[in-house]
Amino acid sequence: MKKTDADELSIANKEIAFQHQQKEDRAAELIIANKELAFQNTEKEKRAAELIVANKELVFQNEEKENRAAELIIANKELAFQNTEKEHRAAELIIANKELAFQNEEKEKRAQELIIANRELKNAEDDIRKLNEELERKVIERTAELETANKELESFSYSVSHDLRAPIRAINGYTRIMAEDYGSKLDEDGNKILQSIINNSKKMGVLIDDLLAFSKLGRKQVTLSEVSMSDLVSSVNNELMFEEGENIPVFDIEHLPPAKGDKSLIRQVWINLIANAIKYSRNKPTTTIGIGSFEQGNLMVYFVKDKGAGFDMQYYDKLFGVFQRLHSQEEFEGTGIGLAIVQKIVDRHKGSVWAESVLNQGASFYFSLPKI
Repeated sequence: MKKTDADELSIANKEIAFQHQQKEDRAAELIIANKELAFQNTEKEKRAAELIVANKELVFQNEEKENRAAELIIANKELAFQNTEKEHRAAELIIANKELAFQNEEKEKRAQELIIANRELKNAEDDIRKLNEELERKVIERTAELETANKELESFSYSVSHDLRAPIRAINGYTRIMAEDYGSKLDEDGNKILQSIINNSKKMGVLIDDLLAFSKLGRKQVTLSEVSMSDLVSSVNNELMFEEGENIPVFDIEHLPPAKGDKSLIRQVWINLIANAIKYSRNKPTTTIGIGSFEQGNLMVYFVKDKGAGFDMQYYDKLFGVFQRLHSQEEFEGTGIGLAIVQKIVDRHKGSVWAESVLNQGASFYFSLPKI
């Protein structure tokens, strides 16, 4: 009985040992399973983290796809706009090509017209050349005629200077002899006639002198140099002669800058203008003559002003003509050539001469010359 119990106890212990061993094995397996479970949990966490990252990446990619889709929509719209623009450009190009074709046709027409015009131009050049040759021939002929006319004019001047002066001097001399020797035998009318002959022969001599002076101006060579106007006017004024009891003029002379001209000819201009101012002021209580100048572009303008008889501006066109007078011989003596000489001298200096006046209130005469 005791042996049986021992066997049973031994078997039970073995069973218990076996069960302990099983428990230990199960515990070891459980440890391993727990480790495996922990590893799997770790892996799951990694996969979860990776899944989160992947989801974020997927969300980012979806956003990028949406952005690309939006950009694609914009690009498609831009492409559609560009296609529309291309169609417009194509239409414009078609129109431009048509315009170009039209212009080419017009150019061809112009080219044909130009060819015709060139032919006409060549014909015109030939005509001009022929005309120039004809003109040159005529110029040579006219030059020869002018030289002949100048020689005839010089001959005429010589004739006037010598052939006419002698008879006039004879008329004047013989008339004076008659007046001295036979004046007492003639009545008053006879003496008046003799005196009229003397006066008119004297006027004829002055007229011949003026005509000669006027004709010589066209042949005299103009020698340009710097002319001191102040000195020239002062010299002219110093040479003025006045008779006893005559109205002596008062001169108001401003600064006169120099100019370019022929001194002897410009001197004659001053003599004529100043003499006229004195002559046409002599019936006034006092004679005041202003002389001055001012600049006008590249010209110097000089003037002589008086407060004398003046003239009516409606007759201005006659003022500078030869033998043209705006006052009678009884009022003021003269031949009517003085101002014509002034104009001719100034014209030969490439200047201008003009006048302004109010009848019975005076006159102003101006002339221009090149500045230094």
